[in-house]
Amino acid sequence: MSSSSSSSCCINIVLVTVALLTVSGSSHAQLSSSFYDESCPGLPDIVLAVIAQAQLSDPRTPASLVRLHFHDCFVDGCDGSVLLDDSETIVSEKGATPNKNSARGFDVIDDIKSQVESLCPGVVSCADILALAAEASVFLSGGPSWDVPMGRRDGTTANKDGANNNLPTPFDTLDVIQSKFSAVGLDDTDLVALSGAHTFGRAQCKSFSSRLYNYSGTLRPDPSLDPSYLAMLEENCPRGGVGTTLKDLDPTTPDAFDNYYYYNLQNGRGLLQTDQELYSDTSSPIASIIDQYASDDGSFFFENFAVSMINMGSISPLTGSDGEVRFDCRKINAG
Repeated sequence: MSSSSSSSCCINIVLVTVALLTVSGSSHAQLSSSFYDESCPGLPDIVLAVIAQAQLSDPRTPASLVRLHFHDCFVDGCDGSVLLDDSETIVSEKGATPNKNSARGFDVIDDIKSQVESLCPGVVSCADILALAAEASVFLSGGPSWDVPMGRRDGTTANKDGANNNLPTPFDTLDVIQSKFSAVGLDDTDLVALSGAHTFGRAQCKSFSSRLYNYSGTLRPDPSLDPSYLAMLEENCPRGGVGTTLKDLDPTTPDAFDNYYYYNLQNGRGLLQTDQELYSDTSSPIASIIDQYASDDGSFFFENFAVSMINMGSISPLTGSDGEVRFDCRKINAG
């Protein structure tokens, strides 16, 4: 983003170099950050402005949009399928367990698409809007910016079963999550970096309450939880309480994109079981990455996060004549 600070600009120099090497060395080299420079030059400004306005009324918006991009790419690649509503021919991914009553931000994507269609009709895919929205959301929350490779096209199908089976859940073991990342070509560095998106946003009590009251069937709390943090969580999510009550993923800076997530893991204050399991073995290579991300002002994490977002955004994109450019992100084009 042109308005980033001088330190962010320095980060960008590194990120652009690494990102170009990453993308050009992959099977998805046809994606390019300059894809819409001529066909829709005002695109980044529209995305940034719509999300900034939405953030004013709902500070959860940026985290929700990053999550949407993640949930799109992990199911048959980054093709905008998570945005499709139910229809006569589509069984929506929105009804899958990881998305139902939790995936959000669809209205913001609709607003972006509407404005983009007014400026550049039939040009910009919903899949690319998701990727741009994720980058803008991180930047607006104090995180890094990066040049988003674009040129994705939209899929014409959804995969509810894939959403149920492929997306990581708060209850997965570390082995299972590593397997799910590996299945889409992402390694442990990507896993740890992308997990850092839990530095902002919220989670429902039902996604971690078993840690408080019945960890692994013991009828006791998870012993890895910091006692003071456990007491705070028990107060906010009492036994038998409302499972949809929200709790900050990061109790320190809940709406800022920073590296406090990793400090939390080091101190037994990871909210989700899958978060804290990353640091369950403090001598492991994964724990070593966490220690590096927590050890400075966040710049090393920012660099790695941006590259991992580019890697994730390059999962099996539809390009060229494959797929379509939807006129409405919620439904496939007629005919």
